[in-house]
Amino acid sequence: MGVDGPEAAEPERLAGAVAERLPALGHGAVVVPATGFYRPASLRLEHGRTDPDARYTDWLDGNALNREVLGPLGPGGSGEYLPVLWDLDRDRAARAPRRPAPPGAVVLVPGSLLQGVGLALDVVVHLRMSPAARRRRTPPEEQWALPAFDRYDDEVDPAALADAVVLADHPEKPALVLGGRWS
Repeated sequence: MGVDGPEAAEPERLAGAVAERLPALGHGAVVVPATGFYRPASLRLEHGRTDPDARYTDWLDGNALNREVLGPLGPGGSGEYLPVLWDLDRDRAARAPRRPAPPGAVVLVPGSLLQGVGLALDVVVHLRMSPAARRRRTPPEEQWALPAFDRYDDEVDPAALADAVVLADHPEKPALVLGGRWS
């Protein structure tokens, strides 16, 4: 399950909250943040530290996420996954050992710009924020990336692709929309 949304919508927080509730429903949970599958800085920041086009296209290594997490934890997979591939702080391979997932676990992948890149996700929840809310809730030093999210909305239309949409302009008062198309 992908939990897709800009950082300002806190997709990792929602994925963590869902993961906490799943054991009571008889399901294990594995949370694998997409940020652990960002590319090395030499690729991610090749066009500078504040290039919104690079943020949109060059940061996430979707092939690695499919290969190391979604494939192994999907039907017919080994049941063991890599929790993180790249250590962003040290800009080197994380060298994390593979972990076994609980049988029948729900895999939650929180992150930004997850749809339209070929991830093998069964279900996607999109945390939709209006451009104005993104500007309001994004720290000044990160606002350079906002055009990437505008482009994502225009080119991918993530709300229309998602299985569920959470209106997250006010994360303390989210509104859930299930199924159907959103525009």
